[in-house]
This record gives sequence, structure tokens and C-alpha cells, in this order.
Amino acid sequence: MLTLEMPAVADHLQLAPIQIGNLTIKTPLTLAPMAGVTGHAFRRLCLEAGDCGLVCTELISSDAIHYKSQKTYNMFDWTQFERPVAVQLFGSDPAVMAEAAAFVESLGADIVDINMGCWVPKVAKKGAGAALLKDVCTATRVVEAVVNAVKVPVTVKVRAGWDAQHLTAVEFAKAAEAVGVKAIAVHARTAEQGFTGFADWEIIRQVKAAVRAIPVLGNGDVKTPEDAARMLAQTGCDGVMIGRATMGDPWIFRRVAHELRTGVTLPPPTVQERAQTAIRQAEITVRTSPTGEYLAVLTLRGQLTKYTQGFHEKGRVNNALVHTNTLAEIVAIFEPYTL
Repeated sequence: MLTLEMPAVADHLQLAPIQIGNLTIKTPLTLAPMAGVTGHAFRRLCLEAGDCGLVCTELISSDAIHYKSQKTYNMFDWTQFERPVAVQLFGSDPAVMAEAAAFVESLGADIVDINMGCWVPKVAKKGAGAALLKDVCTATRVVEAVVNAVKVPVTVKVRAGWDAQHLTAVEFAKAAEAVGVKAIAVHARTAEQGFTGFADWEIIRQVKAAVRAIPVLGNGDVKTPEDAARMLAQTGCDGVMIGRATMGDPWIFRRVAHELRTGVTLPPPTVQERAQTAIRQAEITVRTSPTGEYLAVLTLRGQLTKYTQGFHEKGRVNNALVHTNTLAEIVAIFEPYTL
């Protein structure tokens, strides 16, 4: 198979380990927290595929922890295999966030990550997520309360700001470092953008220049190894956090790392690998889900359609997947492509 050389910009790039508090992250390529996606099964697949240095849970409500929601407790699904694992919390009340952070630390979280990037209305309208970036003072109080409540490292994931007129990531990053945050991840879109438009990586460069000693992870519009190389070169960030591009492609970390280390492009996963991995994700999800097979399968429907790139009759396969109700149906759909 033809191998492709990386752009010259990557010649000097290295995947140096990063330090987050007392934790050494050997490969600075990390999985972004994604609601409904980054449960135990998918985190495990990313680690098994190789070169994913750190995984993170879905965002978890501090209010729901405070009120002892069983549905939220079901999200405490990390295992020893995943370590180190970050647990992401969202909320706007410093005391409640501190309480939740102490609770997940007691359950074994290696890192407490604070969500200041979620823009969806049900989170932002409560003053949580990216809405905290409207008020850097309040955001800093939340962070400081969490830092003081736990012994494990605290990290934060932010957006560039709430909107183009209020780009507060740089100001907040300096304040967060001052109160003890050990790393910051920057999604280079505003909350107003959601996932539309393009990520402006200049804000990542500015945050990196503004902080003194903590690692900065860049996030947004990294879909290929070439994208990761450009982000590292253009911004000087210490690592790359990848989100939506991992869906249906847990191998992306391995491909990014290989190209940055060697300049050689690895081939994409085969149809057989995609089908086998989709089945494995479904099997792990159903086996470990506390909600039962039916609800577990419902959460998988949209995720598994991401594995069908290159499939013959992809449209028919995807249509069948979004109507599945059992693990057996999922296996029957993918099994012919594993041969």
C-alpha cells in the first residue's frame, strides 16, 4: 500500500508526555468527553486501539449527584483498565460542585474535570457549562471550590468564550491556573457556534501563551493526523483532544501518533475491523449496562452507524441499525461484514 509523507510542519513535532499534577500522560492525545458516547465501552475501545493517553467520562451533573440520582450513579462506570480516567462534572454552584468532586474522588476518579464548554440549553440555562464563561469571577469561584475539595488534579475544558464579543478563555485560563487547575483543554469555538462554522485555533495559541506552567490541550476540527500536526505546530499546545472524529473510529489516536512519530500514514481500518469493533462495542455496552439490554441498545443506534464507512449498502445497514432493539439484531447486521 502506498504510504504518504506528512507535511514538513510535522518534522519537528514530538509526542512528549505531559504532566497533569502527579499524573504522567505518556501520549498527549486524549478523548474528549461526549454526552451519550464516552461511556465505559467506547473509552475501553479507544484505549485498546492504542495511543490514547487519557479518557474522560460523559459530563455528569453535580446537582444530580447532590440529589442522589440513580440514573446519574449509573454513569460511574469506569474500571481499573481505564486508568488514569478523568470524570467530568458540570454545575454552577461552588459548594455543590465541590461536594460532587469529593464524591467522585472517593469513587476512584484520577482527575476531576470541570465542564465549561457545553453549550446546549438544558445545561447553559442553569448557568453551567459554557455559560460560566460569561462571568470569569463566578467561573473561578467554582474552580477554586473544586480544587480545594479534592486531592486529585483538577482540569477544565472551556470554549473560546460565550460568543465572538466575549472571548474569555484567555482571561479565565490565567485565573484557573492561579487557583490550582493542573491543565486546561480549549475547544476553539464559541458556545454560540455550537459545532457550526470553524474552530479558530488562534485562541488555543493565546491560551498557551498566557498560562505559566500547566499543559494546554487543543480541541476542535481535528479529524486527521494532518490536522493534529497543524494544530500542534500553529498553537504550540501540549496535546490534542479529539472528540467527534473518534466516533466509529477509535483507531484515530494510533494513526495520529504513528504519523507524528514516523511521518508515515497508516491505512484506515478495514471493513472487517469496523464491523468487528462495532459488535465488540455493542457487546461490552450491553454486558455492563445497569439499565438492561433494550435501553443499552437504544443508546447504541446512532453510534454504531458511524462504523459503516465503506460498507456495501451502507444506507440499508444504517437504516436497520437505527431500528434495532436487541444485541442479537446488531450482531446479525454486522456479522456478514466480519468475514
